[in-house]
Amino acid sequence: MNTAVHRAPAAPAPAINLARRRDLFSSDIAMTALKQSFMMLRPDVQWKNPVMFVVEIGAALTLLYIIQSALGFSSSSVSLTYFIALDIWLWLTVLFANFATAIAEERGKAQAETLRKTRVATPAYRLRANGTTETVSSIALKVGDKVVVEASQVIPGDGDVIEGGAVVNEAAITGESAPVIREAGGDRSGVTGGTTVLSDRIVVRISAGPGESFLDKMIALVEGARRQRTPNEIALTLVLTAFTLIFMIVVVPLWPMATNAEVYMTSYLGLSDQLRSLGTDVPTLIALIVCLIPTTIGALLSAIGIAGMDRALRANIIAKSGKAVEVAGDIDTVLLDKTGTITLGDRHAREFIPLGQVSQLELMYLSALASVSDQTPEGKSIVAAYTQAEGLTAPVAAPEGSVFVPFTAQSRMSGVNLPDDTAIRKGAPDAIVRYVVGLKGVVPRELDGVVAKVGARGATPLVVAQNARVLGVIALEDVLKPGIKERMDQLKLMGLRTVMITGDNPLTAQAIAHEAGIDDFIAEATPEKKLAYLRNEQAQGKLVAMMGDGTNDAPTLAQADVGLAMNSGTQAAKEAGNMVDLDSDPTKLIEVVAIGKQLLMTRGALTTFSIANDVAKYFAIVPAMFAGTLPWLKAIDVMNLHSPTSAILSAVIFNALIIPLLIPIALKGVKYRPLGADSLLRRNLLIWGLGGVIVPFIGIKAIDLVMVALRLVA
Repeated sequence: MNTAVHRAPAAPAPAINLARRRDLFSSDIAMTALKQSFMMLRPDVQWKNPVMFVVEIGAALTLLYIIQSALGFSSSSVSLTYFIALDIWLWLTVLFANFATAIAEERGKAQAETLRKTRVATPAYRLRANGTTETVSSIALKVGDKVVVEASQVIPGDGDVIEGGAVVNEAAITGESAPVIREAGGDRSGVTGGTTVLSDRIVVRISAGPGESFLDKMIALVEGARRQRTPNEIALTLVLTAFTLIFMIVVVPLWPMATNAEVYMTSYLGLSDQLRSLGTDVPTLIALIVCLIPTTIGALLSAIGIAGMDRALRANIIAKSGKAVEVAGDIDTVLLDKTGTITLGDRHAREFIPLGQVSQLELMYLSALASVSDQTPEGKSIVAAYTQAEGLTAPVAAPEGSVFVPFTAQSRMSGVNLPDDTAIRKGAPDAIVRYVVGLKGVVPRELDGVVAKVGARGATPLVVAQNARVLGVIALEDVLKPGIKERMDQLKLMGLRTVMITGDNPLTAQAIAHEAGIDDFIAEATPEKKLAYLRNEQAQGKLVAMMGDGTNDAPTLAQADVGLAMNSGTQAAKEAGNMVDLDSDPTKLIEVVAIGKQLLMTRGALTTFSIANDVAKYFAIVPAMFAGTLPWLKAIDVMNLHSPTSAILSAVIFNALIIPLLIPIALKGVKYRPLGADSLLRRNLLIWGLGGVIVPFIGIKAIDLVMVALRLVA
């Protein structure tokens, strides 16, 4: 049916700020995670974490040993209470590890549930072939459908603006209250379903069907449904599994060895049973294995990976995989667009420089004619400059029957063909020169000097031609973003090489790169040129990150190791990249790299701590277990714990308690500072290496003293 001119505005979707997070351990998330921890005790779930699977088997064997002892099938000189306490802490070790993973997953699921509340069916005004509209549900929209959206209406689905321009409130997706402009004819044409048009009217071509929208993909990614372990995470898991296997091979033979030694000492040497070692007890040997293997990092490894994607989301970045976040931490080269990233982006025509016998007003008029259909800020500023110069009350219009020539990345020029066969072109200097030479025209000798002069001051020269005659040069001024040089210095401190991508000529590119502190630049960039540069960097073994928002950026975004697409960009760009910035902030690449480095640092720090704190456990548990059969081990009993049973139990309790104490660090991440690699390594070894050795000595001794004071051990 046809819709009326004045439609009732659709109810706006609830605004959701993804950056506004729940508390780290909110009661509802913690309780759900606690229940999930018990459900994850199933062997078919637990075996995916080999380290904790070994602990669970040990806890089960200890429980079996306790049952046998209670029924009188086995005997020991140690009280049954000790074995029960030991088994309880072994099970708690597994539960704490499960809780670390579960709470990370539940935080993601809570966000996914929040996002689902924004995914509501809205009325859509689908455009028919005859120009009329029909009202349908947003669920019924298909890829390729065109819908009309007016002020106060919710955009019914993901798509690209193909007609008009409007102010859009994207708070439902980004949490940012400041509205943005989305318009046809540029790289800021992408719109997301669930956002609200605040003014004007736009026509949107739908690019995603039901269940395939950007919001649907966000929900699946946030709740971890598509999370896969990264290569580094898999490699570390294999290393931890190897360590576990090695320690099992070392410890298992100790049981028959200790048994034979005790038989010899009691039967042949006549020593009393009081000198017998605890090493013959299966639960104690299990406690030794658990304390030797890297249980701390094994328990937290999965949570660290999940939290990495979680931190990216808090920065309003959707990562399509954990690998993308991790790779960001190893990036060597960053490709940055000049316009909108390094500069403010809205270049304006500040000067018209005529050549030959052309007057300035004639140059301005013909430039305006060539820019009538150019909806970019540059094109609009050219038309506005002529309108203001002539004192016109309405913008200039091209004669009826004119054919506009759109700008393309390959031609790098645009213009208009007038009905009298006059062709006007404006574009990059080299592109216009080739155009004029192709028409057998003559290029003025002073053109190179004018272009060089404009480019030397950091402006962008735009050459205008009429048929085979060069008319003059337009100087487009571009201004650096405030603080951009400091941000480039920050990237250098991270050890990254920065490269600016621009369609400007080399002189302009060099001036801006020098002013902004950029290491290198790609001038007069085409999609092929950008892709070739990126592949050359990768061929040298470097990892490359790139930001983009246009369809012509899609090939390079797909090739880059980290491709960050702007949410405001085209659907092609968002599909090609492996990350999407909901804020559409071109400088967000800096935060992406920092988040990736924080993930790697967190994993490295906790791995260092896990291995280092095993040293203290050796000094606590080994002398206690074998001092009876190997008296010389008493010399390394530097902790002087109360008794063998107290020593072993204290080590196991510390081994269990350290896991929940480190969960906040695994979820929040180790704070990243833009320092050199050597400085970061020294800092990591000092804090997490040395700290990992000292803390267990203090913790195990403190637990021993508490148990003695409470008379929990003999």
